[in-house]
Amino acid sequence: MDIAQLKQDLLDFCDDINVQKIGFASADTFDTLKQRLITQQTFEYHSGFEKGSVEERTTPTMLQPKAQSIISIALAYPSKLKDAPKNQKGERRGQFARASWGRDYHDVLRDKLRQIGEFLESKLSDVHYTSMVDTGELHDRAVAERAGIGFVGKNCALITEEYGSYVYLGEMITNIPFEPDEPIEDGCGDCNICVDTCPTGALVQGGQLNASQCIAYQTLTKDYLGDEFRSKLGNRLYGCDTCQVVCPKNKGVDFHVHPEFEPDPERVKPKLEPLLTMSNREFKETFGEMAGSWRGKKPIQRNAIIALANYKETSAVDTLASVMTQDPRPMIRGTAGWAIGQIGRSDGQSLIEDAMERETDERARDEMEKGLSTFLEKVGE
Repeated sequence: MDIAQLKQDLLDFCDDINVQKIGFASADTFDTLKQRLITQQTFEYHSGFEKGSVEERTTPTMLQPKAQSIISIALAYPSKLKDAPKNQKGERRGQFARASWGRDYHDVLRDKLRQIGEFLESKLSDVHYTSMVDTGELHDRAVAERAGIGFVGKNCALITEEYGSYVYLGEMITNIPFEPDEPIEDGCGDCNICVDTCPTGALVQGGQLNASQCIAYQTLTKDYLGDEFRSKLGNRLYGCDTCQVVCPKNKGVDFHVHPEFEPDPERVKPKLEPLLTMSNREFKETFGEMAGSWRGKKPIQRNAIIALANYKETSAVDTLASVMTQDPRPMIRGTAGWAIGQIGRSDGQSLIEDAMERETDERARDEMEKGLSTFLEKVGE
C-alpha cells in the first residue's frame, strides 16, 4: 500500500466526515513533556484526574506496542451563545464553560475516531490502533502540537490558526508509518495576557499550570470549596474560560460547524435557584448529555450556592434555608449556611442559628458559624 496515498485518502475522508483538522506525528517518546510532567508532580501541580504514569503518558509504545505513528484530530466548537437568557435580579443564572456546550465531546470525538479506524481497516488488512479522547493516557495537546495541528500557548491550550483554542482533540496510535507533519512554532511571543488575567494565578508561567489552583479544576471538586476560591468562582458552575476569552488568538473566532455542539441556552446558563433542589433524575435528564455533568450534581449544586452568595441574591435565602436544614449532604447544608451569611438578609442570623441547633455534622456547623460571623460583621458595619 502506498502510505503517502493512504494519508491523502485519509485527509479526504476526514474532510467528508467533518473533521476540521487532522495531523500526523511520530510515535517517539515525548521527552520534553516527560520532564514537564515530572516537574508538575514535583511541585504538586497535577490535578489527580490524570490517567496513567508519567511513562505511560509519554511513551506511545506502552499503549500500542506496534505504534509507528499517531493521528491527531481536532473538532471546532462554538464560542458565542446565541439568544443568551438574561441574568437578572431574582433570576440569577450560572454558566457552564464552552467546552461543555452541546453534546459531550468525548462521545462525538470517539465516533469520529471509530469511523477513521473503520476506514483504515477497509484499506489495510493488518491495522492496529488505539484511540483516546481526553481521558486517555496520552497528552492530547502534546500530540496535536507534534502533529502540526497548532501550538500549546501560555494558557496551556492548543491554539490553531483557524479556530483558535476552541477545538476538541483526540488521537489514534497506529502501526501505519505515516509521514509526520511539521510542528508549528510557538505563536504567543511576548503576550502574557492569560497569565496576568487568570483569576487565581494558576498559570504559574507560560505553558505551566498549577491544576489545583485552577478555577476549572476547583469547580469539579466534591468537598467544600476553599475559602480563597469562593469569591473568584463568580457564577461558574463548571469550568472556566477566562484564559481562552482573553487570548488575542481567539478574537472573533466562533465556529458553528457541528450541530452536536450547539448549546441550549437554558442548559449552559441555567437558573441557579432551581438547581438547589433538583433530583438526580432531573439532573440527568437536563444535563446528562453535557460534558459538564460527569462529576454529578453535587459540585454543580455547591457552585450554584456559592454563585448565589456572590450575587448577594436575597430572594434565594428561603430556598437556601430549606437546603441548609433539609438536604441530606452535610457539605451542601454547610455551604448553604455560609451563603446565607454572605448574602446578609435581615433574617439571616435567626435562620443560621436555628439550623446550627439541629446540625449534627461538625464541619457543616463550622461553615454555618463562618456564615453567622460574616453576617454579624455586616450588621456591625
